[in-house]
Formats: sequence, structure tokens, C-alpha cells
Amino acid sequence: MGSVAAALRDRGFTVTGSDENVYPPMSTFLESRGVSLNQGYRAENIPDDAEIIVIGNAMKRGNPEVEAALTRKLYYMSLPGVLRRFFLHGRHNLVVTGTHGKTTTTALLTWMMKGAGFDPSYVIGGIPKNLGQGALFNDSKHFVIEGDEYDTAFFDKRSKFIEYLPELLIVNNIEFDHADIFHDLEQVKQSFRHLLRIVPQNGMVLLNADDPNCVAVSDECYAPMVEIGFSPNCAQQIRDVAYSADGSRFTLGDETYEVPLIGEFNVRNAAMAVTAARFYGADVEKIKAALATFEGIARRQEVRGEARGVKVIDDFGHHPTAISQTLTALRHRYRGHRLWAIFEPRSNTTRRAVFQQLLPDALKLADGVFISQVARLDQIPEEERLNPEAVVQAIADSGRPAFYEKDAAHIVDRLVPLLQPNDVVAVFSNGGFDGIHEKILERVRALDHL
Repeated sequence: MGSVAAALRDRGFTVTGSDENVYPPMSTFLESRGVSLNQGYRAENIPDDAEIIVIGNAMKRGNPEVEAALTRKLYYMSLPGVLRRFFLHGRHNLVVTGTHGKTTTTALLTWMMKGAGFDPSYVIGGIPKNLGQGALFNDSKHFVIEGDEYDTAFFDKRSKFIEYLPELLIVNNIEFDHADIFHDLEQVKQSFRHLLRIVPQNGMVLLNADDPNCVAVSDECYAPMVEIGFSPNCAQQIRDVAYSADGSRFTLGDETYEVPLIGEFNVRNAAMAVTAARFYGADVEKIKAALATFEGIARRQEVRGEARGVKVIDDFGHHPTAISQTLTALRHRYRGHRLWAIFEPRSNTTRRAVFQQLLPDALKLADGVFISQVARLDQIPEEERLNPEAVVQAIADSGRPAFYEKDAAHIVDRLVPLLQPNDVVAVFSNGGFDGIHEKILERVRALDHL
């Protein structure tokens, strides 16, 4: 929503908006682009002359602004509906999907297409450092867009990506997530089946052949398909992978590529983006140059600061698979360093008991673990709620130090005395987590024993 708002502002629209919690980096980004933000929802926030009301998928009936839009009989749409109607028709749309890696892969592909001279429009669910913004609308024939499987709006329960008119579709992986809208993995897979059915026969599907869930949804696809992965039977097999503290190297086809990202999942993200760019005729050398200069995404393994030898890293990961992959990647990057993981159960899925058994295995890849209280406790019945104390106990039983503290302040109080020079602290949250990153750094700077 924020990225599209800024891009629409750049094209001359007057854009205002409301949110319950406004926090960086998106809040400061929007303010810098001239988008007026309202903290909290009030009917009077909607201007009298508003022509289109874009209703985000987190909004529900009873919200004062939703009720005002309905009562005033204003013209309202979902964000995906706005994109489809005003921007995606008649374009070559490159849609990136999957439970994990969507934002990074979309940013990589956009940067490659830009470097190869295509100058695409794009919508990305984060802020790529190379691009400086998460969305851009121009008159290019090519549009790169992150395709989210989450539902579209309270009045349209289909996945967002159904609106995106894909010509080229990337399916990175499929796992159970979004427990608030999907009952089980089969429902998630069914949504992807619907998406694969609408790719035209002159389009292309790039599929992760290492993921059996991806393979399972591909049987009703009419478009040509290329399987990508590490398996020997893949049409595009990823080979000769090597990691260093500075990044990863891999071979795809007859070419070797280097990217300043760490981890098997990021190698696959890059391989998907490379194959997509090649489908549109992008020059190989320009693709390599784009990969080598990719600077990453805000809140994806992002170093927020260093104090007295202690690094604090911010990561958006909240699914157990994403957490484990990120911790494994950080092991490659910071060999020999102690690694602490701090996790806030904040997403609609991790606040529930869905991952009660999987989270300990993911988090215990760190040398020490802190878990906070489940966010917005009152919204989930106790019997359905994640038990963070039990997660901590399971990690402690495996021999790792693990602690439950109710909030950021208490975590900082307990963590900082345990820190040593060269420690790495990875914070996993899909929210602001009460500014815990800076709180850790400030307290470490004030220490005498480090």
C-alpha cells in the first residue's frame, strides 16, 4: 500500500491515507514523498472530494473509514483491483510468488531488467536499496510485481495475485502460512492452482522443482514451464554453489553468476530472476552486472548498526522456514561469531499454535534465543495461541540458552549483559518491535565491559 501510494503521488495523484500503526521505514519514506499520513482511523480522514477509496486487505467492517466509504456510497476498490484496472492491462507482467523470497526475487528481477535497459514498472513488498522505493509506474511495456497469496480485501477473499494478469510467473515455494485465512496447506495449494490456470500459452511458468508442493500444483497449467532447482532432473539445474562471507556463486546453464547474498534460498531466488530476465532477452553480461551490484532489501538480513563489536541485524522473517534459512545464511556470513536470535510472534500465523513444534527447531540454530509475548493477545483464544514459554523450554532442552521476556525492554535488560564482542544479534519481526534494534545498540554503547 505504501509503495503504491508513493508511486501514484509521483504521477500527480493527491494521495492521503490512514493506518493504525505508522512506523519506519515506510512512514518516513512516505513522508519524504509528500504522502499525508493519519495515525488511526476516523471518518473525517476521507476528503470530501476523494474519487477512489483503496481499501487494504487488513480492513474490516466496523472500521470508521470503511463504514464512511460505504455510507457515503464512495467508489472503493482493493489495491490489487487498482493495479489490474489502471496499470496491468496490456503489459508484459512478470509476477513473483511463493511463501518465501518474493520480495528479494522481485527486487532482483527488477534490478536486472532495469540494468538490461527495459526500465520496467514495478511493485515490490519492501524497499530495495538499489531502487530507493518499492513501486514505480511508467510507460514501459514490462511490469514486475510481487504476487502475494494473502486475500485481497474483506469484500474479495481470493488471493491478491489472481488480479495480476501474469505473462511470466515465478513460483518460488509453497508452504502453509496465513492461518487466519487458509485452513490448511491444501487451500494454499488450491489458490496457486487457480493462478497457474490463468497464465497464457504464450507465457512462461518458472517452478521450483525441489519443492513437491510446487510440482503438485502444476498439473493444470497450460503455459510452458521450466523447472528450476538443485535436483539433477531440473531443466535449469543450479550447480557448483559456493558461499563466502561476501556472497554466493553458482552456475546456471553455461554461465556462472555471483550475488552478494548468502544462503541456498537466495541462490534459488537469483536463479529464478536470471531465468526470467533471460526469457525476455536480457543480455547475460548485464544480468551478471546487476547481480553483482544488488544491495538487498530493507529488513532482509539488514545490519542496523554495530556497537563495541556487536552487530544488530533486522530481518522480516516470521515463518519457521524463513527463520532457519536466515540463521543458516548468517552462519555462513559470520563464521565463528556467536549468534543470538530474538523473535516476536506477531504475524497472524505465528501468533497461533500452528508452528508450536516447528519454531524450536528453527530458532535453536542460533547460539541463544529470546522470544517475546505474543502480539495482540486479546485477538486469539488462549487454546489457539502460540505458547512462547513452551518454545523456549524446547530450545533450552536442546542445550541452547533460551529466554522468554514479555517485551522489548525486558529482552534488552536480559540480553545486553550476556553480549560479548563479535556477537551477532538477529531480530525477527514483521513489525517495529518497539525499536528494539536501537535500544540494544544504545545500551551496548553505554557498557564498560565490552
